[in-house]
Amino acid sequence: MITPRENLLRVFRREMPEWIPIAGHVDPYNQPNRAGMDPALVKVLGEVGWCDESTMSFSRYLGLDIMDYLGPPLRMARKQTFAETAQSDADTITTWHTPRGDLRDVIRRCRDDGTSYRVEHLVKGPQDLPALAALFEDEQIEPDPDAAAAVRQRRELIGDDGMLMLFMPGTPLGMMYRVYSGVEALAYLYADAPAALRDLFAVMEKNYARQFRIAAQSDADALVPMDDTSTTVISPGMFAEFNLGYTDRTAAIVHEAGKLYFHHSCGLIRDLLPLYRQTQMDAVHAFTIPPIGNVTVADGRRLLAGDDPAGGRITIIAGLMQLSGPFDDWLAVQRSIREMFDAGRLGLFIASLFGEPERTMEQTVRLLDECRKYQTL
Repeated sequence: MITPRENLLRVFRREMPEWIPIAGHVDPYNQPNRAGMDPALVKVLGEVGWCDESTMSFSRYLGLDIMDYLGPPLRMARKQTFAETAQSDADTITTWHTPRGDLRDVIRRCRDDGTSYRVEHLVKGPQDLPALAALFEDEQIEPDPDAAAAVRQRRELIGDDGMLMLFMPGTPLGMMYRVYSGVEALAYLYADAPAALRDLFAVMEKNYARQFRIAAQSDADALVPMDDTSTTVISPGMFAEFNLGYTDRTAAIVHEAGKLYFHHSCGLIRDLLPLYRQTQMDAVHAFTIPPIGNVTVADGRRLLAGDDPAGGRITIIAGLMQLSGPFDDWLAVQRSIREMFDAGRLGLFIASLFGEPERTMEQTVRLLDECRKYQTL
Protein backbone atom coordinates (compact mmCIF):
# COMPACT_ATOMS: atom_id res chain seq x y z
CA MET A 1 0.00 0.00 0.00
CA ILE A 2 1.24 3.51 -0.79
CA THR A 3 1.63 6.16 1.91
CA PRO A 4 -1.14 8.68 2.71
CA ARG A 5 1.10 11.43 1.33
CA GLU A 6 1.57 9.67 -1.99
CA ASN A 7 -2.15 8.92 -2.15
CA LEU A 8 -2.98 12.62 -1.61
CA LEU A 9 -0.46 13.70 -4.25
CA ARG A 10 -1.99 11.27 -6.74
CA VAL A 11 -5.25 13.18 -6.42
CA PHE A 12 -3.53 16.43 -7.43
CA ARG A 13 -1.62 14.74 -10.26
CA ARG A 14 -4.97 13.64 -11.72
CA GLU A 15 -4.04 10.00 -11.04
CA MET A 16 -6.49 7.58 -9.45
CA PRO A 17 -5.72 7.26 -5.70
CA GLU A 18 -5.98 3.93 -3.88
CA TRP A 19 -8.57 5.40 -1.52
CA ILE A 20 -10.61 8.59 -1.21
CA PRO A 21 -8.65 10.70 1.29
CA ILE A 22 -10.37 11.92 4.44
CA ALA A 23 -8.34 14.65 6.12
CA GLY A 24 -8.84 16.03 9.63
CA HIS A 25 -8.94 19.68 10.67
CA VAL A 26 -9.30 21.53 13.96
CA ASP A 27 -8.77 25.18 14.87
CA PRO A 28 -10.09 27.62 17.51
CA TYR A 29 -13.39 27.95 15.61
CA ASN A 30 -13.61 24.17 15.10
CA GLN A 31 -12.86 22.84 18.57
CA PRO A 32 -13.63 19.13 18.84
CA ASN A 33 -16.15 18.31 21.54
CA ARG A 34 -14.37 16.79 24.55
CA ALA A 35 -17.45 14.85 25.69
CA GLY A 36 -16.55 11.17 25.61
CA MET A 37 -13.10 11.92 24.21
CA ASP A 38 -10.20 9.68 25.15
CA PRO A 39 -8.36 11.46 28.01
CA ALA A 40 -5.08 10.88 26.18
CA LEU A 41 -6.38 12.87 23.18
CA VAL A 42 -7.78 15.57 25.47
CA LYS A 43 -4.33 15.98 26.95
CA VAL A 44 -2.58 16.10 23.57
CA LEU A 45 -5.01 18.64 22.10
CA GLY A 46 -5.13 20.98 25.09
CA GLU A 47 -6.84 24.20 24.03
CA VAL A 48 -6.67 24.14 20.24
CA GLY A 49 -4.85 27.16 18.84
CA TRP A 50 -4.09 28.54 15.41
CA CYS A 51 -1.26 26.73 13.60
CA ASP A 52 -0.39 24.47 16.54
CA GLU A 53 -0.03 20.68 16.20
CA SER A 54 -3.67 19.94 17.04
CA THR A 55 -4.79 19.12 13.49
CA MET A 56 -1.92 16.65 13.18
CA SER A 57 -2.70 15.03 16.56
CA PHE A 58 -6.47 14.88 15.88
CA SER A 59 -5.90 13.33 12.45
CA ARG A 60 -3.42 10.73 13.65
CA TYR A 61 -5.67 9.68 16.53
CA LEU A 62 -8.59 9.02 14.17
CA GLY A 63 -6.43 7.46 11.44
CA LEU A 64 -7.12 10.32 9.02
CA ASP A 65 -4.94 11.70 6.26
CA ILE A 66 -3.12 14.84 7.40
CA MET A 67 -3.59 18.18 5.66
CA ASP A 68 -2.04 20.48 8.25
CA TYR A 69 -1.60 24.25 7.97
CA LEU A 70 0.66 27.12 9.01
CA GLY A 71 1.00 30.80 8.20
CA PRO A 72 3.58 31.96 5.62
CA PRO A 73 7.22 32.36 6.73
CA LEU A 74 7.31 36.14 6.26
CA ARG A 75 8.09 39.23 8.30
CA MET A 76 6.76 42.71 7.61
CA ALA A 77 8.04 46.20 8.35
CA ARG A 78 6.91 49.73 7.47
CA LYS A 79 8.82 52.99 7.18
CA GLN A 80 6.27 55.70 6.32
CA THR A 81 3.03 54.40 7.82
CA PHE A 82 2.16 53.37 11.36
CA ALA A 83 -0.77 52.36 13.53
CA GLU A 84 -2.12 53.55 16.87
CA THR A 85 -4.32 51.15 18.83
CA ALA A 86 -6.76 51.92 21.63
CA GLN A 87 -9.05 49.69 23.68
CA SER A 88 -12.62 50.61 24.64
CA ASP A 89 -14.45 47.85 26.49
CA ALA A 90 -14.74 45.01 23.92
CA ASP A 91 -13.60 47.20 21.02
CA THR A 92 -10.08 47.40 19.61
CA ILE A 93 -9.78 50.68 17.67
CA THR A 94 -6.89 50.96 15.21
CA THR A 95 -5.98 54.17 13.41
CA TRP A 96 -3.49 53.95 10.54
CA HIS A 97 -1.54 57.08 9.66
CA THR A 98 -0.33 57.31 6.04
CA PRO A 99 1.03 60.12 3.82
CA ARG A 100 -2.34 60.05 2.02
CA GLY A 101 -4.61 60.24 5.03
CA ASP A 102 -5.72 58.28 8.07
CA LEU A 103 -7.77 55.09 8.17
CA ARG A 104 -9.64 53.59 11.12
CA ASP A 105 -11.20 50.24 11.87
CA VAL A 106 -12.90 48.78 14.94
CA ILE A 107 -12.88 45.11 15.92
CA ARG A 108 -15.32 43.94 18.61
CA ARG A 109 -14.65 40.88 20.74
CA CYS A 110 -17.87 38.93 21.25
CA ARG A 111 -16.67 35.84 23.13
CA ASP A 112 -14.15 35.11 25.84
CA ASP A 113 -12.19 32.83 23.50
CA GLY A 114 -11.26 35.88 21.41
CA THR A 115 -13.87 35.50 18.66
CA SER A 116 -14.42 38.94 17.15
CA TYR A 117 -15.87 40.79 14.16
CA ARG A 118 -15.37 44.15 12.47
CA VAL A 119 -17.91 46.83 13.25
CA GLU A 120 -16.04 49.48 11.25
CA HIS A 121 -13.82 48.89 8.21
CA LEU A 122 -10.79 50.87 7.07
CA VAL A 123 -12.36 51.82 3.73
CA LYS A 124 -15.65 53.72 3.85
CA GLY A 125 -15.55 55.24 0.35
CA PRO A 126 -13.36 56.16 -2.66
CA GLN A 127 -11.53 58.81 -0.61
CA ASP A 128 -9.91 56.04 1.47
CA LEU A 129 -8.45 54.02 -1.41
CA PRO A 130 -5.20 56.05 -1.80
CA ALA A 131 -4.43 55.66 1.91
CA LEU A 132 -4.98 51.90 1.76
CA ALA A 133 -2.73 51.72 -1.29
CA ALA A 134 -0.07 53.58 0.71
CA LEU A 135 -0.15 50.86 3.37
CA PHE A 136 0.58 48.17 0.80
CA GLU A 137 3.24 50.23 -0.98
CA ASP A 138 5.05 50.89 2.29
CA GLU A 139 5.07 47.28 3.47
CA GLN A 140 8.53 45.72 3.38
CA ILE A 141 8.23 41.92 3.03
CA GLU A 142 11.16 39.65 3.77
CA PRO A 143 11.69 35.95 4.47
CA ASP A 144 11.54 34.98 8.13
CA PRO A 145 14.21 32.31 8.72
CA ASP A 146 12.74 31.20 12.06
CA ALA A 147 9.27 30.77 10.55
CA ALA A 148 10.77 28.94 7.56
CA ALA A 149 12.47 26.56 9.99
CA ALA A 150 9.11 26.01 11.72
CA VAL A 151 7.53 25.13 8.36
CA ARG A 152 10.35 22.66 7.69
CA GLN A 153 9.95 21.11 11.13
CA ARG A 154 6.17 20.71 10.75
CA ARG A 155 6.64 19.12 7.35
CA GLU A 156 9.09 16.64 8.91
CA LEU A 157 6.64 15.86 11.73
CA ILE A 158 3.91 15.10 9.20
CA GLY A 159 6.25 12.85 7.26
CA ASP A 160 4.52 10.39 4.92
CA ASP A 161 1.18 10.80 6.71
CA GLY A 162 0.11 13.80 4.64
CA MET A 163 0.92 17.27 3.43
CA LEU A 164 1.31 20.84 4.66
CA MET A 165 -0.52 23.97 3.50
CA LEU A 166 0.26 27.65 4.07
CA PHE A 167 -2.73 29.95 4.48
CA MET A 168 -2.12 33.14 2.45
CA PRO A 169 -3.96 36.42 1.78
CA GLY A 170 -6.96 36.05 -0.50
CA THR A 171 -7.38 37.87 -3.78
CA PRO A 172 -7.42 41.69 -3.56
CA LEU A 173 -11.18 41.53 -4.21
CA GLY A 174 -11.66 38.91 -1.50
CA MET A 175 -9.56 40.81 1.02
CA MET A 176 -11.68 43.91 0.42
CA TYR A 177 -14.96 42.30 1.41
CA ARG A 178 -13.41 40.19 4.18
CA VAL A 179 -11.11 42.77 5.79
CA TYR A 180 -10.78 46.25 4.34
CA SER A 181 -14.19 47.52 3.20
CA GLY A 182 -16.94 45.00 3.84
CA VAL A 183 -19.56 44.01 1.30
CA GLU A 184 -21.66 47.18 1.14
CA ALA A 185 -18.81 49.64 0.63
CA LEU A 186 -17.22 47.33 -1.96
CA ALA A 187 -20.47 47.21 -3.95
CA TYR A 188 -20.58 51.00 -4.11
CA LEU A 189 -16.90 51.21 -5.05
CA TYR A 190 -17.44 48.67 -7.83
CA ALA A 191 -20.30 50.78 -9.21
CA ASP A 192 -18.98 54.30 -8.57
CA ALA A 193 -15.17 54.09 -8.60
CA PRO A 194 -14.11 51.09 -10.70
CA ALA A 195 -10.92 52.72 -12.02
CA ALA A 196 -9.73 53.65 -8.51
CA LEU A 197 -10.55 50.12 -7.34
CA ARG A 198 -8.49 48.61 -10.17
CA ASP A 199 -5.57 50.90 -9.30
CA LEU A 200 -5.69 49.76 -5.66
CA PHE A 201 -5.87 46.09 -6.67
CA ALA A 202 -2.77 46.51 -8.85
CA VAL A 203 -0.85 47.78 -5.82
CA MET A 204 -2.18 44.96 -3.64
CA GLU A 205 -1.22 42.37 -6.26
CA LYS A 206 2.41 43.51 -6.27
CA ASN A 207 2.48 43.13 -2.49
CA TYR A 208 0.82 39.70 -2.53
CA ALA A 209 3.04 38.45 -5.37
CA ARG A 210 6.06 39.15 -3.16
CA GLN A 211 4.44 37.18 -0.34
CA PHE A 212 3.64 34.23 -2.59
CA ARG A 213 7.13 34.15 -4.12
CA ILE A 214 8.75 33.93 -0.69
CA ALA A 215 6.24 31.46 0.74
CA ALA A 216 6.50 29.21 -2.31
CA GLN A 217 10.19 28.64 -1.56
CA SER A 218 9.32 26.99 1.77
CA ASP A 219 8.91 23.28 2.53
CA ALA A 220 5.10 23.45 2.33
CA ASP A 221 3.20 21.52 -0.34
CA ALA A 222 0.40 23.97 -1.13
CA LEU A 223 -0.46 27.65 -0.76
CA VAL A 224 -4.06 28.53 0.07
CA PRO A 225 -5.34 32.10 -0.41
CA MET A 226 -8.08 32.57 2.20
CA ASP A 227 -10.69 34.18 -0.01
CA ASP A 228 -13.96 32.89 1.51
CA THR A 229 -15.37 33.32 -2.00
CA SER A 230 -19.18 33.38 -2.16
CA THR A 231 -21.89 34.93 -4.32
CA THR A 232 -23.36 36.31 -1.10
CA VAL A 233 -20.59 38.93 -1.24
CA ILE A 234 -19.56 39.25 -4.91
CA SER A 235 -21.15 38.60 -8.28
CA PRO A 236 -19.77 36.28 -10.96
CA GLY A 237 -19.13 39.43 -13.00
CA MET A 238 -16.91 40.85 -10.25
CA PHE A 239 -15.00 37.57 -10.00
CA ALA A 240 -14.51 37.45 -13.77
CA GLU A 241 -13.26 41.03 -13.95
CA PHE A 242 -10.89 41.05 -11.01
CA ASN A 243 -10.00 37.43 -10.16
CA LEU A 244 -9.53 35.40 -13.34
CA GLY A 245 -6.26 37.01 -14.39
CA TYR A 246 -5.08 37.47 -10.81
CA THR A 247 -5.65 33.80 -9.97
CA ASP A 248 -3.65 32.60 -12.96
CA ARG A 249 -0.78 35.00 -12.34
CA THR A 250 -0.56 33.95 -8.70
CA ALA A 251 -0.97 30.26 -9.50
CA ALA A 252 1.92 30.61 -11.98
CA ILE A 253 4.18 31.86 -9.16
CA VAL A 254 3.19 28.89 -7.02
CA HIS A 255 3.50 26.33 -9.82
CA GLU A 256 6.92 27.59 -10.87
CA ALA A 257 8.11 26.66 -7.37
CA GLY A 258 6.60 23.17 -7.68
CA LYS A 259 3.75 23.86 -5.24
CA LEU A 260 -0.04 23.53 -5.43
CA TYR A 261 -2.53 26.42 -5.45
CA PHE A 262 -5.82 25.90 -3.56
CA HIS A 263 -8.56 28.55 -3.67
CA HIS A 264 -10.40 28.76 -0.32
CA SER A 265 -14.15 29.10 -0.88
CA CYS A 266 -16.47 28.49 2.05
CA GLY A 267 -19.62 30.07 0.68
CA LEU A 268 -22.19 29.86 -2.13
CA ILE A 269 -20.14 29.12 -5.24
CA ARG A 270 -22.37 27.26 -7.72
CA ASP A 271 -22.44 30.21 -10.16
CA LEU A 272 -18.68 30.72 -9.81
CA LEU A 273 -17.55 27.19 -10.66
CA PRO A 274 -17.65 27.70 -14.47
CA LEU A 275 -15.29 30.64 -13.86
CA TYR A 276 -13.06 28.57 -11.57
CA ARG A 277 -12.81 26.07 -14.43
CA GLN A 278 -11.10 28.76 -16.54
CA THR A 279 -8.32 29.27 -13.99
CA GLN A 280 -5.17 27.33 -13.14
CA MET A 281 -6.17 26.65 -9.52
CA ASP A 282 -5.48 23.08 -8.41
CA ALA A 283 -8.30 22.72 -5.89
CA VAL A 284 -11.38 24.36 -4.42
CA HIS A 285 -10.56 24.32 -0.72
CA ALA A 286 -13.48 24.24 1.76
CA PHE A 287 -15.99 23.45 -0.98
CA THR A 288 -19.25 23.97 0.90
CA ILE A 289 -22.17 21.66 0.15
CA PRO A 290 -25.86 21.95 1.16
CA PRO A 291 -27.45 22.85 3.47
CA ILE A 292 -24.80 25.49 4.20
CA GLY A 293 -23.58 25.79 0.61
CA ASN A 294 -25.55 25.64 -2.63
CA VAL A 295 -23.84 22.97 -4.73
CA THR A 296 -23.32 19.25 -4.21
CA VAL A 297 -20.08 17.44 -4.96
CA ALA A 298 -21.74 15.78 -7.98
CA ASP A 299 -22.95 19.08 -9.45
CA GLY A 300 -19.65 20.72 -8.58
CA ARG A 301 -17.74 18.03 -10.45
CA ARG A 302 -19.96 18.58 -13.50
CA LEU A 303 -19.56 22.37 -13.42
CA LEU A 304 -15.79 22.15 -12.94
CA ALA A 305 -15.44 19.55 -15.71
CA GLY A 306 -17.39 21.33 -18.44
CA ASP A 307 -17.05 19.25 -21.60
CA ASP A 308 -14.24 17.09 -20.19
CA PRO A 309 -15.55 13.50 -19.80
CA ALA A 310 -12.68 12.74 -17.40
CA GLY A 311 -14.08 15.19 -14.85
CA GLY A 312 -11.80 18.17 -15.42
CA ARG A 313 -8.62 18.83 -13.46
CA ILE A 314 -9.64 20.79 -10.31
CA THR A 315 -9.86 18.87 -7.03
CA ILE A 316 -12.81 19.36 -4.67
CA ILE A 317 -11.85 19.47 -0.97
CA ALA A 318 -15.26 19.32 0.74
CA GLY A 319 -16.18 19.52 4.41
CA LEU A 320 -18.02 16.63 6.04
CA MET A 321 -19.54 18.88 8.70
CA GLN A 322 -22.21 20.14 6.30
CA LEU A 323 -23.49 16.82 5.02
CA SER A 324 -24.34 14.93 8.17
CA GLY A 325 -27.44 16.76 9.33
CA PRO A 326 -29.17 15.91 12.63
CA PHE A 327 -27.96 12.60 14.00
CA ASP A 328 -31.50 11.65 15.00
CA ASP A 329 -32.18 11.08 11.26
CA TRP A 330 -29.41 8.56 10.67
CA LEU A 331 -30.88 7.32 7.39
CA ALA A 332 -30.53 10.86 5.98
CA VAL A 333 -26.96 11.00 7.25
CA GLN A 334 -26.13 7.70 5.55
CA ARG A 335 -27.74 8.81 2.30
CA SER A 336 -25.84 12.09 2.19
CA ILE A 337 -22.52 10.34 2.88
CA ARG A 338 -23.16 7.73 0.18
CA GLU A 339 -24.09 10.37 -2.38
CA MET A 340 -21.00 12.46 -1.61
CA PHE A 341 -18.56 9.58 -1.84
CA ASP A 342 -20.21 8.15 -4.94
CA ALA A 343 -19.64 11.52 -6.61
CA GLY A 344 -16.02 11.41 -5.48
CA ARG A 345 -15.23 8.10 -7.14
CA LEU A 346 -14.00 9.83 -10.28
CA GLY A 347 -11.02 11.02 -8.24
CA LEU A 348 -10.18 14.71 -7.74
CA PHE A 349 -12.00 14.59 -4.40
CA ILE A 350 -10.91 14.86 -0.75
CA ALA A 351 -13.26 14.88 2.24
CA SER A 352 -12.36 17.03 5.24
CA LEU A 353 -13.54 16.08 8.74
CA PHE A 354 -13.60 19.14 11.02
CA GLY A 355 -13.67 19.05 14.78
CA GLU A 356 -17.09 20.29 15.87
CA PRO A 357 -18.25 21.49 19.29
CA GLU A 358 -21.82 20.30 18.55
CA ARG A 359 -20.84 16.70 17.78
CA THR A 360 -19.60 14.29 20.44
CA MET A 361 -16.60 12.09 19.73
CA GLU A 362 -18.95 9.10 19.62
CA GLN A 363 -20.90 10.81 16.84
CA THR A 364 -17.70 11.84 15.05
CA VAL A 365 -16.44 8.25 15.05
CA ARG A 366 -19.83 6.99 13.88
CA LEU A 367 -19.78 9.47 11.01
CA LEU A 368 -16.23 8.51 10.11
CA ASP A 369 -17.02 4.79 10.18
CA GLU A 370 -19.88 5.40 7.77
CA CYS A 371 -17.57 7.33 5.43
CA ARG A 372 -15.01 4.54 5.46
CA LYS A 373 -17.56 2.16 3.93
CA TYR A 374 -17.17 4.12 0.69
CA GLN A 375 -13.54 5.17 0.94
CA THR A 376 -11.94 2.30 -0.98
CA LEU A 377 -11.86 2.69 -4.76
